[in-house]
Amino acid sequence: MKTMSASQRAAVSVIGFLFAIFALFPLLWMAISGFKAKTEVLQTPVRIFPEVWLFSNYGEILNDPAFTRAAFVTFVGALIFAAVGLWINSMAAYAFARLDFRFKGALWLYVITTMFIPGMAIMVTSFVVVTRLGMLDTMSVLIIPGMASAGSIFFIRQFYLNIPIAVEEAALIDGASRFKIYTTIFLPMSYPPFVIVGIGAFLGFWNAYIWPVMTITDESLFQISQYLAQFRSGRGSEFGLMLAGATLGALPTIGLFLVFQRYIIQGIKISGLK
Repeated sequence: MKTMSASQRAAVSVIGFLFAIFALFPLLWMAISGFKAKTEVLQTPVRIFPEVWLFSNYGEILNDPAFTRAAFVTFVGALIFAAVGLWINSMAAYAFARLDFRFKGALWLYVITTMFIPGMAIMVTSFVVVTRLGMLDTMSVLIIPGMASAGSIFFIRQFYLNIPIAVEEAALIDGASRFKIYTTIFLPMSYPPFVIVGIGAFLGFWNAYIWPVMTITDESLFQISQYLAQFRSGRGSEFGLMLAGATLGALPTIGLFLVFQRYIIQGIKISGLK
């Protein structure tokens, strides 16, 4: 295999660095603008750095009870959504990967087909269903719909298919039930796909906007995205504060990627999708 020379490696590093700056610029601009006065954000000519760094913007947002409540509700909801979703989707993935039952092929085709239906296409019917079930303005309407994910089932099932069948057969000979095999053998081995699916579910819940706006009117259940939308409509001229809030709202997603980036790449490699 031909290796790159020192000059080629330097050129690749410079190009990668420039691409990274270009990709991260909107995020950096948002975070830096959170320190600006409200009249300075849209000032022309555009200034990257503020004349006076207003750290009070971030302090004011953090001291807003509505923000801390929205952050807490969103964080707890995202944790429950990801954890219960992993449990449900992994059990479905195990059934499709290891069990034989009637209409399995037709059911699997149905699950795969749902992956190609845009979420917006079923938004209205989903709203009608949760309305008739009396779920509006409750945490359940944020968590239960969307918990079962065809994409997650497919991803975990592909991982389970790569686990040697001999491991499962040995447990069956020893008299273990299917549920025990799932909980004692498959679950402990599911860390790589669980990291990817769990982070995806957490971020999906954290960044949701349209569904919470449709189903939640109680401000005590507002999510971060709703808080920011309400802030924009009520105090839209205070751009510095609004961008400080947006930056704080994005921190958990950035932190998740920084903490789990190694495991995310490892999981993609193991799942054979790279």
